[in-house]
Amino acid sequence: MTTIVHFEIQLDPAKLADASEILSETLAATRAWPGNEGLEVLVSDDDPATMIVVEKWASTIDHTRYVEWRATPEGGGGRIRELLAAPPTTRVFSEQLPLTLAV
Repeated sequence: MTTIVHFEIQLDPAKLADASEILSETLAATRAWPGNEGLEVLVSDDDPATMIVVEKWASTIDHTRYVEWRATPEGGGGRIRELLAAPPTTRVFSEQLPLTLAV
């Protein structure tokens, strides 16, 4: 089952000019990880320093392996720490609520 991950980050407003470059560099490894089916970065309308990285994974296991790799010295997250004003939060969604929607 597909897993959606919301990785919310609060950036230091003084470092917003570097955000695109550093996030592109860091998230290239995320996108290349086996099981990653895509990602995008959404910027809050109210606060451009608040962003959510929305990741789509083939399975929760794929995401778990990726997180384990990021915890190693080799996967250490790259330069993203330079941008952060607070620790990030992660929410994983792998179950769906069946809906009956009228067309």
